[in-house]
Amino acid sequence: MDFITTKNCIIHFNDTCYHSLNKHLKEKNFSKIFILVDENTHLHCLPYFLEHLETNVVIEIIEIEAGEINKTIETCVGVWNSLSDLDADRKSLLINIGGGVITDLGGFVACTFKRGISYINVPTSLLAMVDASVGGKTGVDLGHLKNQIGVISNPDLVLIDTTFLDSLPQNQMRSGLAEMLKHGLITGENYWSNFLDLSKLSLNDLDQLIYESVIIKKNVVEEDPFENGLRKTLNFGHTLGHAIESYFLSNPKKTTLLHGEAIVVGMILACYISSELVGFSKETTLAIKKLFINYYGKVSINKSEYSDIIELLKYDKKNNHGNINFVLLEDIGKTKIDCLVDDKIIIDALEFYSS
Repeated sequence: MDFITTKNCIIHFNDTCYHSLNKHLKEKNFSKIFILVDENTHLHCLPYFLEHLETNVVIEIIEIEAGEINKTIETCVGVWNSLSDLDADRKSLLINIGGGVITDLGGFVACTFKRGISYINVPTSLLAMVDASVGGKTGVDLGHLKNQIGVISNPDLVLIDTTFLDSLPQNQMRSGLAEMLKHGLITGENYWSNFLDLSKLSLNDLDQLIYESVIIKKNVVEEDPFENGLRKTLNFGHTLGHAIESYFLSNPKKTTLLHGEAIVVGMILACYISSELVGFSKETTLAIKKLFINYYGKVSINKSEYSDIIELLKYDKKNNHGNINFVLLEDIGKTKIDCLVDDKIIIDALEFYSS
């Protein structure tokens, strides 16, 4: 697959990744190379990555604990201290090897340490490949509130090697697929139709679909890098999805949801709201609900929890002037942004999901 050039970085795939990386290291003459991993990518991904690295520059490994619960400023402080203790300077390079937690947090660490050092993202989860590592969004959570702190800053390179998916658990693969399903719903039937029978998807199909998904996101981000208009469409399903994810993260009685698992719920809810407010087909809404629940199962949300989830909506990043702004669908591939939704319709959507 050909590399994808954006305005701010180059995205390489599979065979071209390491040649391009080693060429970049030689040209830039970095003073030191730091590699950020968690315990999982340290074990399963780092050895493979180091085998392909060709450099005489000193390499230091920094490990953080895995999981969304560790995507915090406190973790950043630990990484900043490690960089400082290991004599990182402004000519140092940080390579982030991992899923969305690593690429989001690592990117934020890099663009704030000494007012900014270079970094490279090596996404190892499907979610990070098609979403988190592309588009320049970096940052961390504020308590259980998702992605409240961060900046838009692009890496030098993104290296997407689908070999890393071989070690990924099935639930993580499904989580990443949710973002690809979203790309289909917001861009049109051509891409969406690939997912109508998920049982027929092969690993070979997946490589091409990942490539197309990255192009979809790249095209949106280039047109609207700071999320003033079109880029908001990438938040389809995320307004309620993030609120549900945050609620499950903060409630000790709940099993924490993966990002994609929560976004699937959010997309079903958004389709129902779309059918009520902007004319999205009720038949298509039912078909999407059936497709998603058949593949992902159903998350248990009790009526007593509705108000707590709705309360969390006020922290959504798309909000302004006190308004909670939803992305809705008029049709597959036809979005409407900045939609206001009454609490009653949100409750009706939650009832529809649970019914």
